[in-house]
Amino acid sequence: MTYCVAMRLSSGLVFVSDSRTNAGVDHISTFRKLHVFHQSDERMLVIQSAGNLATTQSIISLLHRRCLDMDRSNMLNVESMYDAASLLGETVREVIARDSGANQGGMTDFNCNLLLGGQIAGEGLRLFHIYPQGNFIEATQDTPYFQVGESKYGKPIIDRVLTYNTALDQAMQCALISMDSTLRSNLSVGLPLDVMIYAKDSFSAAQQHRITEDHPYFSMIRKGWGEGLLSIFSQLAPLKLED
Repeated sequence: MTYCVAMRLSSGLVFVSDSRTNAGVDHISTFRKLHVFHQSDERMLVIQSAGNLATTQSIISLLHRRCLDMDRSNMLNVESMYDAASLLGETVREVIARDSGANQGGMTDFNCNLLLGGQIAGEGLRLFHIYPQGNFIEATQDTPYFQVGESKYGKPIIDRVLTYNTALDQAMQCALISMDSTLRSNLSVGLPLDVMIYAKDSFSAAQQHRITEDHPYFSMIRKGWGEGLLSIFSQLAPLKLED
């Protein structure tokens, strides 16, 4: 399994992905699920992936390879984020159709879900969720975030804290607490984490980081959040049951 969350805010974008993949208890591996397509001063596109690993690796490999051919539409020359989402959806359909067609009668699930966020010069920040069918939806001010993968454990903190106008540093803090809740409740999601903060109009890929088990900030907020929950819980009045 996996867990990825992306947030589109008034001042920028926040991305957090785990890196665990597993095909049973004997086949647990680490693979990067956050991928960047970047041109200085012109575009910053980030893709997060969840689902069949062979499918998502094929999709990302095709996208990178096709960036070498500037005579065809690719992630480095499309004119808008909508066009980038359409291209990604087409590539999803292409790979799934190819691989599932070669496995007729098999039980393999080739599906995947992808998040695409970023900015292309001339337009604002945009964030999309691309489905296995290749269609997609876009984040709005009312719904400024998307999750893919094992999302249920990390959703409550985001729904309680996050708004479109949340500051980027606070949004990252919220995303990391969301990830910690998922790590604690589901062993199929695991460290290290790949994270990125993108400030609006910066077209910079500098704020990418990998968070491991001994990362001081992540360790601090995990400890503080856990202790804070226990403290609040202990202060709540007990339920008075009638005899």
